[in-house]
Amino acid sequence: MARGKGKEARRAELGEAVQRALLVRGLEGLRLRDVAEEAGVTPAAVLYYGDLDALVYETYQQAIERYSNEREQTADRFDDARDRLDACIESGVASGPDDALTRLLFEYWPRCLRDARAAALDSALTERQIAVYSGILTLGQAQEHFVLSDPPRLLAANFVAMEDGYQMEILAGRRTRTEVITALHSYARAVTGHDPGASRVA
Repeated sequence: MARGKGKEARRAELGEAVQRALLVRGLEGLRLRDVAEEAGVTPAAVLYYGDLDALVYETYQQAIERYSNEREQTADRFDDARDRLDACIESGVASGPDDALTRLLFEYWPRCLRDARAAALDSALTERQIAVYSGILTLGQAQEHFVLSDPPRLLAANFVAMEDGYQMEILAGRRTRTEVITALHSYARAVTGHDPGASRVA
């Protein structure tokens, strides 16, 4: 981190260094000196911004915001619920095993089993994704584009649960993005009557 920069700029650079170190070492193997090496500073300089757990927590929090904001903004570009659903599915699926943002989110997940603060963050992420889907499904029902098989929130929670399971398959290299999108499209057809990705006349 170069001298002369403001504290916020240096903190942002440090956050990027934490992300890079996490993706290389994994959460369980992460050490303070790994972050320091990525940032090009001493371990003592890293500690000026907080201990390792605090820095990792902040990095995870920022990753959640970035992932959620991007998805919400993608869906909000469209007025038609069918377009929103198509875009929501497309934007939520990892590009492949090296999808950095998705990997970062899943690297932190095991900590949720023993850390209440981490679990609260993960719950917030899940709720935001459910809210996006639920809003789309409710809108589609109001626009008479969707005939829902169950209440919107239940279906939305199922979409998110399926995504989470499939994301791990992508990150492990066992499924491709295309295969997962196809599976989610199949579920969408079954529960809404809408065929995502199908061409239609406006």
